[in-house]
Amino acid sequence: MSSFNSQRLALSVFFFLSGFNFASWTSRIPTIKAALHLNEAELGTILLAMPISSLIGLPLSGWLVSKFETRIPLTVGFLLNSLCISFIGLATTPLALIMALFLFSLSMRVYNISINTQAINLQKQHAKKFIGSFHGLWSTGGIAGVGFTTLLVSLEVTIIPHLIMVSAISLAATLFYFRNLVRGDQAPASDKKGWVKPDAYILYLGLLVFFAAVCEGGMFDWSGIYFQQVIGEDIFTAGYLIFMTCMAISRFGSDKIIDRLGMPTTYVLSGLLISSGIGLAVLFPSFWPAMVGFSMVGFGAAAVIPMTYTLAGASKTYSPGIAISVIVTFGIVGMLIGPPMIGYLAHAFNLKVSFVAFAVSGLMLLPISKLFFRMRGQASQ
Repeated sequence: MSSFNSQRLALSVFFFLSGFNFASWTSRIPTIKAALHLNEAELGTILLAMPISSLIGLPLSGWLVSKFETRIPLTVGFLLNSLCISFIGLATTPLALIMALFLFSLSMRVYNISINTQAINLQKQHAKKFIGSFHGLWSTGGIAGVGFTTLLVSLEVTIIPHLIMVSAISLAATLFYFRNLVRGDQAPASDKKGWVKPDAYILYLGLLVFFAAVCEGGMFDWSGIYFQQVIGEDIFTAGYLIFMTCMAISRFGSDKIIDRLGMPTTYVLSGLLISSGIGLAVLFPSFWPAMVGFSMVGFGAAAVIPMTYTLAGASKTYSPGIAISVIVTFGIVGMLIGPPMIGYLAHAFNLKVSFVAFAVSGLMLLPISKLFFRMRGQASQ
């Protein structure tokens, strides 16, 4: 196998594992909520451990990706993340769960920058676009994680053996595939800064990722509870599964969709699909309308993050590693602020009303993308 192919395969495995790990624990949130006797506000407060940890890890992850080859923080981050999956399953008190989620988010913060920097560097070696397929594999891993959870829930397998199995799979794969990751991609000496103030170009892209990630993060953590409490389904992973499936299908075709429609149109279409899908699920809270609505959200959210990472990699101001570090910060904060926000809104009003926040986030993609492309057009004149 050529070096390029082996690197692409290894990176594909890590994208898949990232989605698998994340979906495995988030699809168990209804189980955790019931076991610890948490209300929506208490669950939202516990989930705040993740954005706080992500922000604390910001200078560390930025320093690591500028100091070392990205395969080093990627591997270390994945190993710690894999162990934290078990810690989440073993948590028997809210404090233990907060600590486990804190470490889980910190490790995810470290490897997220590295994995996307590797993807951009690998893309630069090949004329044909394939970066969207990596994010498709993340979603495919999420489908596998939700599907695995659904199977174990139906078999009445408890959360502890479930998440320990996930940890073991991820640890073994990480140790086997890390040797084939891209090497020699340290930032140039003139660009060894752990954090930079984003210019207008990066700031607009960061906001696009933020609002897309609010939708994604909220859907990951609350779709199961929505189907359990609002829709009244015993197999509460159904909505999560259809959301992840449609996101994966769309991401595998996102490169062709973007080439055909153009990025400006794709952003607009994405925002409209997200807001319309949420509106359908909220206005008609029964099984099939919610399934169709969640499908629309999956299709709408799919292209935004990989498309925005590609634009970030084309920054003329920062190296890909630094640009992705800033963009990923917006994305992780958005993905991890969404869930606690929904918890507080659900406690103050109700869960159905709280989902309107996702529709608003989807609509925000329209004006921000318009401002970005207008600014980019003026800069190129």
